[in-house]
Amino acid sequence: MDIQNKTVLVLGGFGLVGHALVRKLVLEDPKQIIVTSLFRSEAEDAVTKLEYEFPDKGKDYFIPWGGDVFVRNEYKDQNRLEILNDPAKRKVLMKDIMEELTDEVLKNSSIYHLLTKFRPDVIIDCINTATAIAYQDVYTTYRTVTRAISDKVSYEQLVEETEKLMCTLYIPQLIRHIQILYASMNAANTKIYIKIGTSGTGGMGLNIPYTHSEEKPSRVLLSKSSIAGAHTLLLFLMGRTPDGAITKEVKPTAAIAWKRIEFGEIKKRGKPIQLIDVPVTEAVKLEGKFRICDDKTYKTTGKTLQSIFIDTGENGIFSRGEFETITAQKQMEFVTPEEIADVVIYETKGGNTGHDIVSALDHATLEPTYRAGYMQHMAVKKLEELEKKHNKASIAFELLGPPRLSKLLYEIHLIRLFNKTLPDILTKSAQELSDNCFSIVSENDELRNEILSIGLPILLPDGVSLLRGGMIKIPAFRGENELDITPANIDIWTNEGWIDLRVSNMERWKQRIKELIAEAEAINEFDTSSQHVRTKEYWNDFRDVNIGKICSWIFIHEEKGPRMKS
Repeated sequence: MDIQNKTVLVLGGFGLVGHALVRKLVLEDPKQIIVTSLFRSEAEDAVTKLEYEFPDKGKDYFIPWGGDVFVRNEYKDQNRLEILNDPAKRKVLMKDIMEELTDEVLKNSSIYHLLTKFRPDVIIDCINTATAIAYQDVYTTYRTVTRAISDKVSYEQLVEETEKLMCTLYIPQLIRHIQILYASMNAANTKIYIKIGTSGTGGMGLNIPYTHSEEKPSRVLLSKSSIAGAHTLLLFLMGRTPDGAITKEVKPTAAIAWKRIEFGEIKKRGKPIQLIDVPVTEAVKLEGKFRICDDKTYKTTGKTLQSIFIDTGENGIFSRGEFETITAQKQMEFVTPEEIADVVIYETKGGNTGHDIVSALDHATLEPTYRAGYMQHMAVKKLEELEKKHNKASIAFELLGPPRLSKLLYEIHLIRLFNKTLPDILTKSAQELSDNCFSIVSENDELRNEILSIGLPILLPDGVSLLRGGMIKIPAFRGENELDITPANIDIWTNEGWIDLRVSNMERWKQRIKELIAEAEAINEFDTSSQHVRTKEYWNDFRDVNIGKICSWIFIHEEKGPRMKS
């Protein structure tokens, strides 16, 4: 798409790639660029530098925004450790990650607030999501929990450590992030989303020699790669979702450098490294137990570590020796942020660089085949022949799910038992459909028991009486065995997986059939092009009630679940 006069949001715009990207974006003349960072001060610093570099753009061209995009908006400016150590906030964070995505969770998220405020046409995500999630280090949290168990701490302490463990689980955090991002982009009507991803190892393999003193290969490092891979597959799915933003990912597989080369103070986690004064006479004897953390107070020189360094942005600063080692041939080597920015901008404008991972997966995956499509009708025909031979309808088993599909299949099957054609259904009132379905359920013991045995309850026409077996699929058990019976809950449960014999549901079925027929009849009989699939011929001129075809139509229209790519 054309970037000119569009609003562009650069997540992680303070970072190495983000900053290079913003500078390149200015040349494309967007309407406005929102620059974000974890800390507001960093975003403001980036904007100050950009305004100095591009003074003709004015004060409202670059907009700073600071905060954590992985938490709710009210927590976005708080340190994650502080949130985890606050019992009330920790419980909210845990719920936001682990519970079902509700409007309350979505609209309280910082991403939702950010996107609906600025409504960006383009989002370029330079945040190292894999690092942000995986470096919470679930292994350290695990060790804390196991120590708490072995030390037989109080119940309250054990609950606290377990809650912290739940809040650091990688996959639930990533899934919730993608769910919220997708819903927020839809709300903001974002047109394109491009992710700057990572391989997690700078392009190296399991033999990567760089760790943080863990085993090789490091579990924490492999966690980062695992999250990066899972992230890519979720973006792959997002790119296959109709009516959403165009989704791409550029994944550098090398070290990224550099931002600046200087002589100056060396900092760790934003603080200068203090030089301590330890004379040789203070050497300790290696005997007994070795203490990793020493209680001794060490005298400082009053000076900080200063040296020549190269700043590689989010990956930190390196000495000449470190940089030369890492970027040498046959090691990570490196790619410049400007090269990444060029690829991203070209992809944003609709170019094909060959570096879009989502597109690469599209081309590499094995899609539906002509042979399978040709043979589908053969399999269906054989199933139909066996149904007739054994006088047994094959409806649903509820082994693979979803319960909603099984519920829909059985409901339309009940209706077709006394309606031979689709138009027949429309000749009957909803009350008549409800009465007839109830009669079949009451009299056909075999059919009724099959429905109940696979976990589908049957709500009778009065709306307050329920037939059920010992096992039910809906509502799903999520830790609570007793739920409130309310009209709202009954509507939710019937929609998701209860056979619903109420008159209101029969009205819904009549409306579906009416729309289905109208859609097919709206196709001009002289239009014999390849444009249409579900023609009157597809529906056999409505002379029968094909439950599988009807339910696929429902999933496409009601569930908004059509396949986008073939």
